Amino acid sequence: MRPASPATPPVALPATPPVAPPSAPPAAGPAEDFAPEAHRRELLAFCYRMTGGAADAEDAVQEVMLRAHRGAGGFEGRASLRTWLFRIATNVCIDLRKRRLRPADLGPPGDAHAPMPAPEPERDWIDPLPDGAWVDEGWGPERRLLRRQQTRMAFVAALQHLPPHQRAALLLREVVELPTPEVAALLDRSVPATNSLLQRARAALAARPVLAGAAFDADDPAQRAILERYVSAFEAYDMAALAEVLSAEVRLSMPPYALHLQGFEQVRAFFLGHGVGCRSSRLVPVVASGAPAFAQYHPDAEGLHAWSLIVLELGPDRVEGICHFLHTEAVFPRFGLPLRLPR
Repeated sequence: MRPASPATPPVALPATPPVAPPSAPPAAGPAEDFAPEAHRRELLAFCYRMTGGAADAEDAVQEVMLRAHRGAGGFEGRASLRTWLFRIATNVCIDLRKRRLRPADLGPPGDAHAPMPAPEPERDWIDPLPDGAWVDEGWGPERRLLRRQQTRMAFVAALQHLPPHQRAALLLREVVELPTPEVAALLDRSVPATNSLLQRARAALAARPVLAGAAFDADDPAQRAILERYVSAFEAYDMAALAEVLSAEVRLSMPPYALHLQGFEQVRAFFLGHGVGCRSSRLVPVVASGAPAFAQYHPDAEGLHAWSLIVLELGPDRVEGICHFLHTEAVFPRFGLPLRLPR
């Protein structure tokens, strides 16, 4: 949401008990046809969780594919192609040496009545990834919900506070679901050292105030009702109706502004003050980073133009987080969204 003028407990991961070092190296997997593109979606989700940026993840996967094809002659099938590709992807992401942020990482909540700060487009902000780019249509409902929970921006933001090797170990073990000995071999560490990485990563996540949130399920009638009420209230710009659908402690952010607000009264003051330009918007539903989202369009003399991409964090019965991504020229094309709509 643009000015009117010119992120509780962490996402739960299943605990994995320490694994004793094997007496011999794990048996080699069977040889596979060399088809790295078949793993692109899974690699993209992994690189997004590692880097926190959709463009960074896309670039990382492209680099993985280039390295894989260049090194195809050296792939002997001693490990699975999937594991080999994740080794390359881990190295590529660690080499980026970049940590992306959310506005809430920069300090305490701001005041909606204070002057707006200047935008900071040069910062590396966490940004959303279209679900269509990484979700496997063959997943069952439970797996889809779990993977969406593990791609929510609150979780991705918490991962950015882990050292890169801890982040990689946690994702490879808990999300990619590689056995601990394979993770150890991939990271060139012993199994005890890898177990230590995992323990420290879990402890660090548990210590961070990460919004637990609800996994997004488009077939859940209660969630559909929340979203329908949010759209109706926002498009009508009805603050009383918004009060019924937003949590009392709702959080609002809007990269590339570092400002973030907490509490409905602060959010209401912003919508009626600096953010009053959001009035008369129209919302188009999408799914971003495992969460419900909306392309926000605003009317002008020629029709409707892209205003922001809104990503919501759902609680049990209310909206608990709202993030407006204002760099529409970069975000909308990634989601296949036009920058303009007819009125």
